[in-house]
Amino acid sequence: MANEIIKAADLIPPTTPPIAEEVVPRIAVASQWKLMWWKFRKHRLAMIGLVIIVVLYIVAIFAGFFAPRTPDSYSRTYTQVGPQPVQWIDNGSFAPYVYGYKQTTDPKTYKRTYTIDEEQKIRLGFFVKGEPYRIGLHGIPLPFFQSLSIGSDIHLFGPVEMGQPVFLLGSDDVGRDMLSRLIYASQVSLSVGLIGVFLSLTLGIFLGAVSGLIGGWVDTIIQRLIEILRSIPDIPLWMALATAVPPRLDPVVVYFGITVILSLLRWTDMARVVRGKFLSLREEDFITAAELDAVPYSRIITRHMIPSFMSHIIASATLAIPGMILGETALSFLGLGLRAPVVSWGVMLQDAMNITTIANMPWLLLPGLAVVITVLSFNFLGDGLRDAADPYR
Repeated sequence: MANEIIKAADLIPPTTPPIAEEVVPRIAVASQWKLMWWKFRKHRLAMIGLVIIVVLYIVAIFAGFFAPRTPDSYSRTYTQVGPQPVQWIDNGSFAPYVYGYKQTTDPKTYKRTYTIDEEQKIRLGFFVKGEPYRIGLHGIPLPFFQSLSIGSDIHLFGPVEMGQPVFLLGSDDVGRDMLSRLIYASQVSLSVGLIGVFLSLTLGIFLGAVSGLIGGWVDTIIQRLIEILRSIPDIPLWMALATAVPPRLDPVVVYFGITVILSLLRWTDMARVVRGKFLSLREEDFITAAELDAVPYSRIITRHMIPSFMSHIIASATLAIPGMILGETALSFLGLGLRAPVVSWGVMLQDAMNITTIANMPWLLLPGLAVVITVLSFNFLGDGLRDAADPYR
């Protein structure tokens, strides 16, 4: 009897423990923006470009703090002097300094030349007092930005004793510090790119949306206008439009004029992209349902269609900023854009137009190097954002 009970008990299936919940992968529940960030941070060049761009804009905003001098400060004694390399260690301890200059004058031509004098040491310090300046976007020739600036006289680095000749990147033919002017010039050159891209994106998204959503004769007119603008060579068109901004005008007007000119020439690419996206999206069910509910076109564009490819717009905007910066630099270099007293990288490159000047003062080409680094950083960032815009690929 006992054996029968045991055998019957063997026939009863054992109670199985409760099945543990399946662990859901993070990628299955992550949002679109989180997926983009995960894919973007795998792009090393894009991360490097992002860091460089963030540093550039921080330096531009706090240009007065990072620059050892103001952009208009000059020295009649030290003109066309070469860069001073920084010596960080002195007698086995951390004590940064630079060597002074030794001046020699040619008795025949009376030309002054400067060489490094290793017997004279000029001590450098951090958070030292110097020339008064204003923190903020004071370099942009707009009253609104200048009113937001705050006055101070503390610089990140500089000579311990005020008035000492410290030109880490050399000086120009007037005796102005190249490093300080390079930092202040970043305010104008970098802001022109942002403002210009904002205006061109606004115009491109609006016209592209109208062209793709409405279609018909409206689409035909807009597309023919785009083809006409794209068929005109850039440089002659820039020169023709820049002549509409006379040099005698106020720097504020010139600044706005150059920004608007660049925006009017850069909206066509975004308009074509937006039109193509809208042509594919307007056949979707949610757009048809919105149209059947008599939703206005403006609401369909802003609330339903544009958010669906916002990541692509961000990537396109990032890739468009370098073109704006190069456009401003080219116009200013040719004397058709911003002019002194406004300081930009293109304005600074005007001093390097003479081959004799470049041979004697090659450090005047440093603004060109700043343009190259900025454009490459934006291109790397744009490539990373473009790849991250499609995280499922």
